Amino acid sequence: MLENKSDDILDNAFGTGTSAATNDIEIKSKPLSDNKLKAFFQRIYRWWLGKWYEYADRHKKAADFIYTVFFFFVFSVGVTIYQYLVMTFLPYAFEKLNKGAWGWPNVKIKAAGDQPYVLFGDANGLGYFIAFEIATFTAQCINFPLQRNITYRSHGNVVWQAFWYFIAWALISVFTLALWGIINCFVIFWGWPEAVTGLLKTLVTGLISMVIFFFIFMITFPNREKAAKILSKRLDRLKAKRADEQKIAAVRARYNKARYDADLDRLTREKEGAEAAADAKAVVYEAAVVKVENIKCGKGKAGDDIAAAESYRDKAYSNAVAAVEKSAQATAALNDFVAAYSAA
Repeated sequence: MLENKSDDILDNAFGTGTSAATNDIEIKSKPLSDNKLKAFFQRIYRWWLGKWYEYADRHKKAADFIYTVFFFFVFSVGVTIYQYLVMTFLPYAFEKLNKGAWGWPNVKIKAAGDQPYVLFGDANGLGYFIAFEIATFTAQCINFPLQRNITYRSHGNVVWQAFWYFIAWALISVFTLALWGIINCFVIFWGWPEAVTGLLKTLVTGLISMVIFFFIFMITFPNREKAAKILSKRLDRLKAKRADEQKIAAVRARYNKARYDADLDRLTREKEGAEAAADAKAVVYEAAVVKVENIKCGKGKAGDDIAAAESYRDKAYSNAVAAVEKSAQATAALNDFVAAYSAA
């Protein structure tokens, strides 16, 4: 139990909020919005967040993988939709430039009714090519910071990462354009509507890029823990080769900084997860308290068992207390780590 400092810990962790009936420790959840609809979704979100962090605490590797795949997919689909909208409407701004096939190698495909095959350019005209390049480039300008900062939570050299990201995008673009050039010949030959053509082009270029980028990102955007492990292996290799002491010292300094960043990131995430889990448990406990009070006041549903409701409330209270204790421990671990580093 948390003895006499429990109220201070709770206030520091959650701020002031709606309080439930107490035994030894007062359990508080974060204050909800005055708007009933917004408060309803806040409860659902907090419940889900608590469940997620509980799962992540038990299955760290699986949780990291699910997190990465989820946000990668959401952001990739989002920029793909953006890309489709731009490629659908932007060509009209360059309509005067669309005077037939433009680009290289501009050779005719007999199987597609002698429609021109274009790799660098567009069989529909220069305006379509310009629109496509603007759409894909701006989409990647949106995608890069989202994937780097949120999906992969990378803190590497942003200039270096942006450089390799650009190289990867350029190479993937050449590959997808080569593939689309062939498909486009038949699309024009069959006379498909522009909206359908734009959607197909988005799917071909966007989905292929998505799959390839997923694996490229894992290399381009190593998180802090991976960065520390990479430097640790590099340091071990230099020691094994008995490299120059200055070089070893430089790599050791980078490793120590990376190790600190990785541990700080881990402890911060553990603190945030523990706080979210504690708040979710507090919400469950408060709901259980309200249910017991409603039954006692005759406002409960027919067939409600007061003994069962009280048992559930007591169990919810125990779970909430355990979650608050874990949150306090996570906060203390983070503070101790920062203090120890500052002292050193």
